[in-house]
Amino acid sequence: MSKFYTKITSRLQKFIEAQKIFFVATAPNSGRINLSPKGMDSFRVINENRVLWLNVTGSGNETAAHLLENDRITMMFCAFEGAPNILRLYGKGTELKEGDASWDALITLFPETPGTRQIFDIAIESAQTSCGMSIPFFDYKGERNELNDWATEQGKEGIKNYWENKNQTSIDGLPTHILD
Repeated sequence: MSKFYTKITSRLQKFIEAQKIFFVATAPNSGRINLSPKGMDSFRVINENRVLWLNVTGSGNETAAHLLENDRITMMFCAFEGAPNILRLYGKGTELKEGDASWDALITLFPETPGTRQIFDIAIESAQTSCGMSIPFFDYKGERNELNDWATEQGKEGIKNYWENKNQTSIDGLPTHILD
C-alpha cells in the first residue's frame, strides 16, 4: 500500500542513502517526458524538504530545459536488495551552475567529479512509498568509469565545446541556457 509523507523522514533518508541508482523524471509543458537513471555519488538530502542532485555532462540536458519551463521534478528510488520498497520524491527544482551565488558552498558537498554540469536544488513537496514487491533483485557490482574517463579526456574546454554543440537545447528544441 502506498503512503504519502510531507517530508523526508529519517527512515526515508536512510533508504535513499543506501541506494546505488535513482531515476529522475521531468516534462515540458508540451513535448516528451524525460526519465533517466542516475548513479555515482550525486545525491544529497540537505534536510527533510530539500535535496541536491549533482548532474554531470551527458548526451542531453533535458532536466535543465524542463525546469526552466515549469520546475516540476520527480525522483524515484527502488530497493533492488533487502526489503521491497519504492520511494518517489515530488518537488520543484532549480538549476545552479558554476558562478551562481550558492555554487561554491554546495559543490563542496560532492566529490570532485569530471564533467560536472550543474546542481539541481529541489524543494520536496511530498514523498510517496509503495510496496515494490514486483521489483527484482539485482546485485551491485560497482560504478562504471567510462563517463568520468571521457570527461577527464575532454578537459574543461572540451566539455564546454560539447555543451555548445550538444546541450543547448532539449530534444524538443527548448533552450537550456547552459552557457549563460
